[in-house]
This record gives sequence, C-alpha cells and structure tokens, in this order.
Amino acid sequence: MRKGTVCILAGLALLLAAAGLAGYNLWDAARADRASEAILAELSIPEPDPEAIPDYQLDPGREMPAETIDGWDCVGVLSIPALGLELPVIGEWSYPALRQAPCRYTGSAYTDDMTIAAHNYARHFGHLTALRPGDAVTFTDLSGNVFRYAVAETETLQPTDIQEMTAGDWPLTLFTCTKGGQYRVTVRCEKSE
Repeated sequence: MRKGTVCILAGLALLLAAAGLAGYNLWDAARADRASEAILAELSIPEPDPEAIPDYQLDPGREMPAETIDGWDCVGVLSIPALGLELPVIGEWSYPALRQAPCRYTGSAYTDDMTIAAHNYARHFGHLTALRPGDAVTFTDLSGNVFRYAVAETETLQPTDIQEMTAGDWPLTLFTCTKGGQYRVTVRCEKSE
C-alpha cells in the first residue's frame, strides 16, 4: 500500500472517531437533560407559610432538607430565566451525580456561601458565559424558601484553582468547565430582593 493511501485511510479513521465522539457528546447531553427533567418532575416543593419564620433563619447552620429521587438526594431547584433553565440541584457533588443534574459543590443557601457545579451540557450550564450582570437567578429549597440572586460577575479560572472557586463573600457561585475542560467558567451572584 502506498504512503498516500495510508495517510488517507488514517485521516478517514480520525474523522470517523471525531464524529463518533461528537455524536456521543450530543447523546449524553440529551440523556442528562431527560434525567434532570425526570428528577424535577418528581420533586415536591410546598408553598411556605408567609406568617412563619423560616427554619433556616432560626438555625442557619442546619442541613438543607433533601428528597431522594431515583437514588439522588436533591436539595432544591435552580432557576436561571435568562438561559431558560430550571434544574434540580443534587445535594452532594460527584461525577456520577453531575451526569444527572447540577450539584451542590460546597456551602448552603442558608449560610450565603453555596457553590453549584454542573457539566457544560447545553441544558445544564453550557451557556453560563451568556449571563450578564443583573441577570436573575433563584434557588428554591425543599421547604419552599426562595433565595433570590443577581449575577454580579463572570470570571474564568484555571481548573486547579479550587480555593479561588469558593473564595470571597459570594452568596452563590455557579461553575462549569469550558469546552475541552481547559478552564472553569465561574459566575458570581449577589443577593437581590
């Protein structure tokens, strides 16, 4: 076989591998979207009593209540209207959990230091870079308490900047990796009324 033919065959094999990887990524993103929708459909969030003092105000250090859906302990619902997103939030971060829905990485809404991570799937955090200062973000816990935030800034961090990810006095931080995983898109949010 001639050298030119070998190069053409190798090039075709690489193109097929790339197409296969792209196809898998699209399939995986669609699967994750369906998983999040299924979890969200089963979550039951009551209307809070407007006359009662919320438990988290009486004891901010308490654990956020969780509901187990399909084996995942969910702590609430994240809503980002500018991106058309409403997603369940799993209470503990892990790679398998991230393949289902966004996860609480650290902190709590009750102590104003919650960080939520998600994959960059299109229907998860794939479009965080489109958020602009002032965009609304809400987190609703499983007691029906609604925590309102506004995007303050977006930054790009190195994947090894773990301490920087959770540093500062931000009540809510959202993050995901960029395409290819070289950096972390980090959205800092402040409380809003």
